Amino acid sequence: MARNKPYGDNKRVGAVRDRSQFKHPNGHWVKRGPDGKIMDVKSDEAPFKGVRKEN
Repeated sequence: MARNKPYGDNKRVGAVRDRSQFKHPNGHWVKRGPDGKIMDVKSDEAPFKGVRKEN
C-alpha cells in the first residue's frame, strides 16, 4: 500500500495499486483502472505519476 506520511506534503511514496498506464499511438498516456476500463487520458505527453506502465 502507498505510504503517504508525512501528512500535508502533497506527495505519495509508492505506486497506486490496481492501475496501469500505456502510451496511445497518438503519443498521449492512457490510465487503465482495476476493471480494465480506461479511466483518463493525459492532455500532454508526460506519463501519470505513481502509476505503473504496461509493456
